[in-house]
Formats: sequence, structure tokens, C-alpha cells
Amino acid sequence: MDFGPQQVGKWLIAAGVGIALVGVLMVLLGRAGLFKLPGDLEFSSKNWRIYVPIASCIVISVILTLILWLINYFRR
Repeated sequence: MDFGPQQVGKWLIAAGVGIALVGVLMVLLGRAGLFKLPGDLEFSSKNWRIYVPIASCIVISVILTLILWLINYFRR
């Protein structure tokens, strides 16, 4: 397979579009309240804030696992 500059450019464009789609999805999920679950930890002070989305990561992991399992199941 020839891997020239045009092929690299296509991969970079695809990666950029993928990152943009993930960003839009994160904004939409944030507005839906996904990142305000009871298991999400937030520590803050006057000048700093640390946010650890434990419960949100578990929910996203379960959803992605189910989606990938369904894709694999129907590909057989």
C-alpha cells in the first residue's frame, strides 16, 4: 500500500472530523446532565477546580460496550 502525502492528509482530515464529532457529542451530553451524576467528584477552592467524572465514565463505558457488542453480534 502506497502511503504518500495525500494518504496522510486524508487520515488527518478524518481524525479532525472525528475529534470534532466527539467534541459536539460531549457538549450535547453535558447539556443533558451526563457530567453531573452523583458519583462525579468535584473539588474546588477560590482559584482552582478539580473534576473527576467517575460515574460518567462508567456510564459512557457501558454504553460503548453495548454498542460495540451489538455491532459485533450483527456482523457475524
